Amino acid sequence: MADQPRILITDDEKSIRNILRDILEFEKYAVEEAENGEDAIAIVESKEIDLMILDIKMKGMDGIEVLEKVKEIKPELPVIMISGHGTIKIAVDATKKGAFDFLEKPPDLNRLLITVRNALKSRELMQENRQIRKKLHGAKEIMGASPAIQQIKKTIVTIAPSNSRVLITGENGTGKELVARSIHNQSKRSSKKFVDVNCAAIPSELLESELFGHEKGAFTGATDRRIGKFEQADGGTLFLDEIGDMSLDAQAKVLRALQENQITRVGGNETIKVDVRVISATNKNLQSEIEEGAFREDLFHRLSVIPIHLPPLRDRKEDIPVLANWFLSGLANEEIVFSGKSFSEDALNAMKENRWSGNIRELQNVVERLALLSAGDEITADDVDKLVTGKVGSKKVLSTLIEDIESFQQYKEEAERIFLIKKLEKYDWNVSATADAIDIQRSHIYNKMKKYDIER
Repeated sequence: MADQPRILITDDEKSIRNILRDILEFEKYAVEEAENGEDAIAIVESKEIDLMILDIKMKGMDGIEVLEKVKEIKPELPVIMISGHGTIKIAVDATKKGAFDFLEKPPDLNRLLITVRNALKSRELMQENRQIRKKLHGAKEIMGASPAIQQIKKTIVTIAPSNSRVLITGENGTGKELVARSIHNQSKRSSKKFVDVNCAAIPSELLESELFGHEKGAFTGATDRRIGKFEQADGGTLFLDEIGDMSLDAQAKVLRALQENQITRVGGNETIKVDVRVISATNKNLQSEIEEGAFREDLFHRLSVIPIHLPPLRDRKEDIPVLANWFLSGLANEEIVFSGKSFSEDALNAMKENRWSGNIRELQNVVERLALLSAGDEITADDVDKLVTGKVGSKKVLSTLIEDIESFQQYKEEAERIFLIKKLEKYDWNVSATADAIDIQRSHIYNKMKKYDIER
């Protein structure tokens, strides 16, 4: 908020505007005026306003209509309603539609100033909470100079203010959750919760309870009522990650919730209205899943009103230097590495040659390793070849092993160690996902990690 808060007075009575202006300017507030709703909305759209004082009864648009429009444009802007014909019903209606408070004309001086201070403080706290939520969730800017990323950024700006559902597709590690959070943060729901659910990480028999909640005694172990993710996200955004891994039974229940905008907790009878924007993501080809009978076509059409596809990093290599430098600067800001550390041009070119099967997530891990283990202040192409084992320079690494190791058993174990590290990094050190991908049991991976002293 600015050093001098700016307050917009909207009232069709000039005498009231003059009285309020005198009071507020005496208290060192900056004041804007509008004599009707249309002018007020134009000012809110074009200027930085910290608080609005709005009359309910006006010619043209009345105050309630203006309030609704303002809340669409700037949800966090506090609005104090005033009226010379105040009733409890009007006050309740205004509050339900987002008004901060309701005052009768002529407003009591002390009550007015207290309400103004409280409203401004409330806005300041909302902005602080929003920043804290971003930090807690690790929200970052979408980085990249490629045409594909620039187009995705433009799409986000266009669709964020709407309530349309979005389906984000792309390989693991391409940044699907980051795109979902960016849509939420630029939407009218940004002051509300962003709730994420990883559909692949929750057993199918528990997913319904996770999404819709349950009543006490609904099943064995349900000792208390639980509020599900749909209710938690009410007014905000629900992010359904890895939606392609959801069971058909759960898909049917999600479809019904989206059709009716209401849910029923497991074991309950009460129908609960929910106002949720759903953003979903998957690394699967849902069209193929539909053809195989593994995904409902009607749910697909409900979810993919706006599709966004994130291309793999290997298809936008011009973004690799941008991302690598971004991750390196982040390590320096957190004082993990020396702030003067940098990449040589040859190192960045060498990194461009990799396929990056783990995409941005893999690149981030590699940058951290290079930053911590490279000897000099400048990370070189030799560092990339030496430290990024099994990725860039893999042929050189294996060739070195052949030259340095005489024992076949020792060579086999070292190659196995390199292979395992590569796959664990690709799947962000998720042992279950890695085990599925390379078709061995989880217990075998844990044994190998212990044997080869592999740690994240």
